[in-house]
Amino acid sequence: MKIHKNSLMTALALLAASTPALAAGGAVADEYKWMTFAVFGTIIAITMYITFWAAKSTTSAAGFYAAGRSVTGVQNGWAIAGDYLSAASFLGIAGLISLYGYDGFMYSVGFLVAYITVLLVIAEPCRNIGKYTLGDILAFRNHPKASKTVAALSTITVSTFYLIAQMVGGGVLIKTLIGIDYEVSVIGVGILMLAYVVFGGMKATTWVQIVKAVLLVAASLLLVAFVWAPYGFSLPGFLDGVVHSKDVQSQVAKVLGDSASNMTAEELGQRFLEPGLFLKNPIDQISLGLALVLGTAGLPHILMRFFTVPNAQEARKSVIWAMTIIGGFYVLTLFLGMGAAINVGTGPIIALDKGGNMAAPLLAQFVGGGPESMLGNLFLAFVAAVAFATIVAVVAGLVLASASAMAHDIYVGVIRGDHATPEEQVHAARVSSIIVGIISIILGILSKGQNVAHLVGLAFAVAASSNLPAIILTLHWRKCNTTGVVLGMLVGALSAIGLVLISPNMTYPQAVVKAAYKVLDGEPAQEAKPAVAAKPGEGFGCELFAVCEKAEPAKPATDAKPAKPGALEKLTEAEAKLAASTDAAEQEKLNKDIAKLKADIKKAQDDIAKYAGEKTSMVGLEKPLFLLKNPGLISIPLGFLMVIIGSLLTRDKRAEETWEELYVRQNTGIHAEEATAH
Repeated sequence: MKIHKNSLMTALALLAASTPALAAGGAVADEYKWMTFAVFGTIIAITMYITFWAAKSTTSAAGFYAAGRSVTGVQNGWAIAGDYLSAASFLGIAGLISLYGYDGFMYSVGFLVAYITVLLVIAEPCRNIGKYTLGDILAFRNHPKASKTVAALSTITVSTFYLIAQMVGGGVLIKTLIGIDYEVSVIGVGILMLAYVVFGGMKATTWVQIVKAVLLVAASLLLVAFVWAPYGFSLPGFLDGVVHSKDVQSQVAKVLGDSASNMTAEELGQRFLEPGLFLKNPIDQISLGLALVLGTAGLPHILMRFFTVPNAQEARKSVIWAMTIIGGFYVLTLFLGMGAAINVGTGPIIALDKGGNMAAPLLAQFVGGGPESMLGNLFLAFVAAVAFATIVAVVAGLVLASASAMAHDIYVGVIRGDHATPEEQVHAARVSSIIVGIISIILGILSKGQNVAHLVGLAFAVAASSNLPAIILTLHWRKCNTTGVVLGMLVGALSAIGLVLISPNMTYPQAVVKAAYKVLDGEPAQEAKPAVAAKPGEGFGCELFAVCEKAEPAKPATDAKPAKPGALEKLTEAEAKLAASTDAAEQEKLNKDIAKLKADIKKAQDDIAKYAGEKTSMVGLEKPLFLLKNPGLISIPLGFLMVIIGSLLTRDKRAEETWEELYVRQNTGIHAEEATAH
């Protein structure tokens, strides 16, 4: 252990020594970068000490996978919150709210409601019959090797989708905020994550997640206090400020386009607090909601957390604490997002990141005094460090889940037939962690520049379509058996992945090139159009699959529209205005506009060059066949249906004979401390 520890410290020291030289650019001013590294270093030092402390007691399989079942309900509640509140929650949702208002907050609602499913049907039964992994839950009634194999495959699939998104998000975040090269950022996240998992196992991962959750909540409370205080901590007063914000009104007008021309300024502001700016398709919204609400209960790294507590009572307590912490945090995202919209402005937010992910860090910089102030950059450094800790903690949980599936389910359960010594189990777990960690670093680097935002939604969809039906029906349906579980998990996962591959989430070169030319050249003038009668559709399927014509409502006559200039023309005009301007404030604004236009032009030109000659997506389609961005509406019911059909078509003596014992154990907890499969 000493050799490994020294090697780890050497690698971290080399990384720390190299990062200042690589940190060029970023949102933090160069003269204040030392503060950022100081804050980062402090948080990393704290978490590394936790890992060193945890490593002393991580010598058994129970210690590595489940922290020796010594975590209390309160501690586990904070750890679940730390595991669940990813960078997507802290940065992504706050960003969506800053750009789209009400619709962004719907993600917060979906993520929170998900824990009602966890509390009512998952937490207590899983703790009473499981041991370490999803495979253990399914193997209690079903054929151990078959159920553990398919559970491991599903766990690795879900975790990989989630991991890629987190690694890419970590690289982009650190590069955007403090200028460290993307590849170095990804490697840094990977090294820290491997240290937590390989040396400290679940115990270190748990306490890192607790520390991260406390820091995240503290940072959010601090920001919200600064944002809300000017309004006397009055919600109506704050929302009134949002409605009358010029930045908010301008953003709504931009999103609505021509339909905003007849709206007053106050109506535009009010529209920010209403649905429909971002989530425009109700069917797609329902599909996304199903995946978010049901997917959480099937996420492997969340399920693993219930095996760390000593009994089912503590499992229930941990869910209640997690719901309280997560719910409170998601309420804070409303103030973070809207506070950024009215204080920072959507222009600077979009200029730094088009998805709005830098809204919370920029808000921290604003409340501290702005980009030129020391306090503003200190706040920004603190929020950046918390976001970094958030990513590393979530990645550690995902790697631990994948490594557990590989080591415990595949190696120990399938290959060794549950006949491995404790030392062999821990060794296999650590080797698996290193393998998963290295693969995640490589995938993160290879995914540079790719749009991976849909991978988080896909992870939830696969978890809801594959894992959840198998878990719920195994726990609560007498006739469920091995055939149904295997069939349901395979069809659920493959249908979710397959539908995403033919959905609007994929890149369609012709559409990208067309949009790029539109950015460069603008839109030509349009002649007046006569009224068009309503056109009936061809059934409900038209909302889902592009194999029939969709219904279209009647369209009123429209007036002629003038041409809209492109970015090239706008750039020429802006540069001419800058040359003629003598006002300092106007010059500053024009410089920002010019910088944004140049960035838009470069991206459009890069897209045209990148996709020149290409006509189809990676699966050979010119346009999507499946019209929903999230497959949950189809894949989740299909997963349940396949478990039911597979179970009804076959008989499984083992599943029938163990039903009574499973029913008693999951409801009473008798012999739950043994937590062993038959």
